[in-house]
Amino acid sequence: MSEEGTILDDNAVYRTLLESTKAIPWKLDWATMKFAYIGPQIEALLGWSAESWVSVEDWAMRMHPEDREYVVNFCVSQSQAGVDHEADYRALTKDNGYVWIRDVVHVVRNDSGEVDALIGFMFDITERKKNEEQLLRLQKELEVLSFKDGLTNIANRRRFDSSFELEWERARGERRPLSILLFDVDYFKQYNDLYGHTQGDKCLVEIAQTLSLALDGPRDLVARFGGEEFVVLLPEADAGAARKVAERCQRLLHKKSIVHALSPHDRRVTVSIGAGTIVPDGKADRAGFIKAVDQQLYAAKKNGRDRTEHVQL
Repeated sequence: MSEEGTILDDNAVYRTLLESTKAIPWKLDWATMKFAYIGPQIEALLGWSAESWVSVEDWAMRMHPEDREYVVNFCVSQSQAGVDHEADYRALTKDNGYVWIRDVVHVVRNDSGEVDALIGFMFDITERKKNEEQLLRLQKELEVLSFKDGLTNIANRRRFDSSFELEWERARGERRPLSILLFDVDYFKQYNDLYGHTQGDKCLVEIAQTLSLALDGPRDLVARFGGEEFVVLLPEADAGAARKVAERCQRLLHKKSIVHALSPHDRRVTVSIGAGTIVPDGKADRAGFIKAVDQQLYAAKKNGRDRTEHVQL
């Protein structure tokens, strides 16, 4: 018998060592696909007695259905090829729960080089998996937060820049229009001076929520551009569609009627809007387009505020 084959022999010393570890040792006879041995620790972990682990079928059926096909196919193919391997899966417990297991498998060959048996250890990695899942959740939450404005809870400048780049390339590739609306809150310094910065923050939150209501395209995006400036990205919107969205934004804000005693526009908060539409080509660039729209915003403020100026490139 080979040296590997002696590992799980009925030897008191070896058995004591194997059965005193947290890892669960096992041996599977390749010809019969039956367990020659499995550590008694299996019962404490999964609830199934060691005697109930008769064949590879028991191993497969005591695996979570979502993991079974992939893990069984992987382990069988690796074993047939004579390759040592490991697999993570959810093992079902007798009381219908599950435990994350890592099976580390060594392929034992006979003197002819043919697969004779599989020897392995099962490790309980449930806590490790929980920690991994928690880290993934935290990572996703951080990714969401990194694209969200902390005050208004809408997209931030970083999210806008990322989406703008993607939509620009898509519009250029498909020869479709792309529109942007830049907003600036009129007389906002005076609003902050009069009502205080806390109320100013509340005003920005209300404006952000109102602008969000004006969007209806599946990829439309409203973001805080900085300070009291907001931006709306309108993929596939031509000049007419962009004007309609701008009008809807103005209408909803007028209806909101946020009081601003120092504003000449009916003593309420208003916004100036610079709008732009482009079908990007090889000569146009994103920075140039943003600059052109910003010039329209400046013109809207210069021409009396509470209005929209539009450019089509």
